[in-house]
Amino acid sequence: MKIHKQNLQEHFTKSEKLGSWITDHVGTMYFFYLIFGWTAAWLLWNSLAPHSLRFDPAPDFLMWLFISNLIQILLMPLIMIGQNIQNRRSELLAENDFKTDKEAALEIQRLHQKIDLIMEKLEKKDQ
Repeated sequence: MKIHKQNLQEHFTKSEKLGSWITDHVGTMYFFYLIFGWTAAWLLWNSLAPHSLRFDPAPDFLMWLFISNLIQILLMPLIMIGQNIQNRRSELLAENDFKTDKEAALEIQRLHQKIDLIMEKLEKKDQ
């Protein structure tokens, strides 16, 4: 069974596809910039905005700590699940590559035998 990269997603459930998507996107600089920007905006707003507009006052930032920890707690197992899915994807691709290489080796061997036969016939003809 040959597995093409575009057909690889068929081997995964919707939950596995979601976990893989999250892992692919959380592990980017764009996600880092998003989290950094959100953190900077939150902390600056609650430190520098007028007191009446601050919703999570400094220096405690309790809501920010809660949300940040919640994000970490949820993303940690999701990333681990996504890594397992990516590992499974890599194993499927490696298995497919091995099968393809094996078929190619057999085909090369058949072609080599045909070339040997042709060479033998040419040598007999020259004699």
